[in-house]
Amino acid sequence: MSDGSSPQFLQGTFTFVGKGYDAPLPVDASLRYQVPAGAIAQPVYFRGGNSADEMVSVVLFRDGAPMRYFPIAAKGATHVALRVVEDLLADTVLEIYVAAPDGLAGTVVVDLGLVEV
Repeated sequence: MSDGSSPQFLQGTFTFVGKGYDAPLPVDASLRYQVPAGAIAQPVYFRGGNSADEMVSVVLFRDGAPMRYFPIAAKGATHVALRVVEDLLADTVLEIYVAAPDGLAGTVVVDLGLVEV
């Protein structure tokens, strides 16, 4: 990109077993991103899909605390353009978790797009 920005993606298809809506679990170690030194990152969109028979919520964690919740309907999908864009400073850690009813098994498709500047 000519403006000095670089796209980054946290994406993939992952199985899960829920522990409750109030007990989100990390989806996969590959869904972790740390803003590099000297850079700023901005999340710009989230797309997700849910194979399970009940709603799940994908939760974007920032430095160990929930930052955004993306509920996905049973056997549904969602696309959210993040209109409120926040600057994430160097060393900020983002991780993607899933919250689902206790014992609910399924597959979640995750695609989080970020821009690093």
